[in-house]
Amino acid sequence: MTILTVSQLNTYVKSLLDADAHLRSIYVTGEISNFSDHYRTGHYYLTLKDADAAVRAVMFRAENSRLRFRPENGMRVLVRGRISLYPRDGQYQMYIDDMQPDGIGALHVAFEQVKQRLQSEGLFDDSRKKPIPRCPARVGVITSPTGAALQDILHILARRFPLAKVVFCPVQVQGDAAAPQICEAIRQMNAQDAADVLIVGRGGGSLEDLWAFNEEVVARAVASSHIPVISAVGHETDFSICDFAADLRAPTPSAAAELAVPDETEERAVLYSFAMRTSRAMAARLSRERLTLQHTAALANVSDPARLLHGRRLTLDAAGERLEHAMQNRLARQKSSLSLLCGKLDALSPLRVLSRGYTIAEKDGSAVTHAAALRRGDQILLRFADGQASCTVDETEEPQ
Repeated sequence: MTILTVSQLNTYVKSLLDADAHLRSIYVTGEISNFSDHYRTGHYYLTLKDADAAVRAVMFRAENSRLRFRPENGMRVLVRGRISLYPRDGQYQMYIDDMQPDGIGALHVAFEQVKQRLQSEGLFDDSRKKPIPRCPARVGVITSPTGAALQDILHILARRFPLAKVVFCPVQVQGDAAAPQICEAIRQMNAQDAADVLIVGRGGGSLEDLWAFNEEVVARAVASSHIPVISAVGHETDFSICDFAADLRAPTPSAAAELAVPDETEERAVLYSFAMRTSRAMAARLSRERLTLQHTAALANVSDPARLLHGRRLTLDAAGERLEHAMQNRLARQKSSLSLLCGKLDALSPLRVLSRGYTIAEKDGSAVTHAAALRRGDQILLRFADGQASCTVDETEEPQ
């Protein structure tokens, strides 16, 4: 008789289950209960049950990180995995490799989960929506550089409102890298205050193709943008989480461009019409005022001519006083300026220099400025401030 320990028994049963090829990869459908997300390891622990039975199951973090939705109690799912035994507890369980909602796609479930969660936070409330500027000077465009959506947007912006500058930020709009790039583009646009309105989107596609715009991080980036955002994801019937979070939803990228800017032709027509109405209103007002003035003047002249003459006389007297005052001020300024110029001329006058004891020596009618210009016996004329004297040069001496 063989006697086994509990550990040996559990290990033996585990080896039997692991060796069974039928249990290595099986599909099981059931309802989730006792769901637990272990906060340290990130593993999912749950029970799958139907009306008559239940089985424990675990989905490790490496596998559940690929899920697009979050499992919940009461959700019916189809799982794929293997059956084995956990020796410590002596209870067999299912190790889940993949999980899908039963009867509806995982992406649809994930879409509804994200939508409900953000809606409950008030992220989609109308009170959060920012108005789109009427005539933006800069339009930011965040989309794929190779998609048809970009060309549609650029064409319509150029046709409707060429005055607006387009600030383009290329991103991936499909795949795992798309959501982080879209978030970073929105962040950069806001950090640099690069635009007055943002168009974020892409052309249509399947739910999988559009999934980047259903990511929670993209929705939060759109909602937190201080620059108004127009979401342009997909075609007429396609809705995304980004649409709900944006300040304005456009059914197509082309429609987003039309919503972002006004039609220049229409704006010019409106301005022209306004200018014409204003001009006609001003002309009519001036005509009425002119008639009123003429009527008043006529009444004043007819009723009291002396009063009119007295008023004109007062006006004339006032004008005369202003003219006389202006002339006196001008003469005073001219006198002051003349005195200043005379002072400058007097300071530069040679006579002023001679009055301080200096003389000017002249030879043959020209001033002598150097001793070398004189020779013994030369006749020179010395000019003083009060007269002159004729002199003969006996000798000259140059500085050593």
